Amino acid sequence: LRIMAGKVKWVTDIEKSVLINNFEKRGWIQVAENEDWNFYWMSVQTIRNVFSVETGYRLSDDQIVNHFPNHYELTRKDLMVKNIKRYRKELEKEGSPLAEKDENGKYIYLDFVPVTFMLPADYNLFVEEFRKNPSSTWIMKPCGKAQGKGIFLINKLSQIKKWSRDSKTSSFVSQSSKEAYVISLYINNPLLIGGKKFDLRLYVLVSTYRPLRCYMYKLGFCRFCTVKYTPSTSELDNMFVHLTNVAIQKHGDDYNHIHGGKWTVSNLRLYLESTRGKEVTNKLFDEIHWIIVQSLKAVAPVMNNDKHCFECYGYDIIIDDKLKPWLIEVNASPSLTSSTANDRILKYNLINDTLNIAVPNGEIPDCKWNKSPPKEVLGNYEVLYDEEMAQSDGTDRDLRSRPGQSPGVKGSRARESGKPVLTTWK
Repeated sequence: LRIMAGKVKWVTDIEKSVLINNFEKRGWIQVAENEDWNFYWMSVQTIRNVFSVETGYRLSDDQIVNHFPNHYELTRKDLMVKNIKRYRKELEKEGSPLAEKDENGKYIYLDFVPVTFMLPADYNLFVEEFRKNPSSTWIMKPCGKAQGKGIFLINKLSQIKKWSRDSKTSSFVSQSSKEAYVISLYINNPLLIGGKKFDLRLYVLVSTYRPLRCYMYKLGFCRFCTVKYTPSTSELDNMFVHLTNVAIQKHGDDYNHIHGGKWTVSNLRLYLESTRGKEVTNKLFDEIHWIIVQSLKAVAPVMNNDKHCFECYGYDIIIDDKLKPWLIEVNASPSLTSSTANDRILKYNLINDTLNIAVPNGEIPDCKWNKSPPKEVLGNYEVLYDEEMAQSDGTDRDLRSRPGQSPGVKGSRARESGKPVLTTWK
């Protein structure tokens, strides 16, 4: 992609040859070049090489990379759930109102991930939960794969046992002998449009974890299935009904190559405002932003907040028919290839706006800058959460000190009173 040639200079001429010789074969993805310099967008595998102790490579102040060293704490399905569970427990221990539960023992504000277990490690816990509601459907996903690979649905314990046998594992005890999976309660009442299931792909840029500063991209999109949804158990194997991944849907007979089965988030908003009302729609998007901020806060303490790093995540959110959003997973390398003309425009702008924030004014990068770019360079991004500003504004403190206070209320009251909202998850 010849997108930023001449605008961003990531490496000096001397370093250029060193980087090419040492790292090109290890997975650096070359994005743009001209006769003076090369700009590289790193793959997640290369990040491990760059930050590994064995490599001994150290980034200089004018080098910035597009992943955090242990981004997988958020982007691996099992670690994301583990960190969110730990975060909830810690808030509970602190007596934070954010960890408040209802009469059924469910979190009021932090119940945004479907019930999930790790297999094979949590097999017995899963069986216990399954037997409480034997008619439920569960979805199994390999922890380290993407694009819908290896995913399947089950509604009987015998199917798990068959999967175990097929993967040549005699026991559920040994973790090392087979690939780890997560198994989650399937959201079998998704919001449907035109009878079809869809999810949201939203882009979130994190420039620093401590203090947390993140940006929401306004131009996300919905990904639709090509076949109408049915909860019927006879269709559990039909991935064109259940999985929204473009990598799967593009092989369907009904896939439309012009619009790619995609809707913009603004179209979704218009549809919901016209069918459900503006207030309900605003509440839904407030909750989605809340989920994103809380998931980032959950991993912030364990994330290696290297000053050379920034990251653009692809969040996958599903909305159920009660307009409750659920966090499904977070992608470290959301697809930047385009499947339609609109896709190409969106992703071009996404890369451009991301780089303008990571490297303001197209200047030589400096990892020591305060990571707070001027408003005019944000493009289609908007500040979702700025921890420094929130603390000085008293937002976080206010939320933690008021038991039962709904996290979304403060922001909406501020809007109603006409006061500017400086920091918000909306």
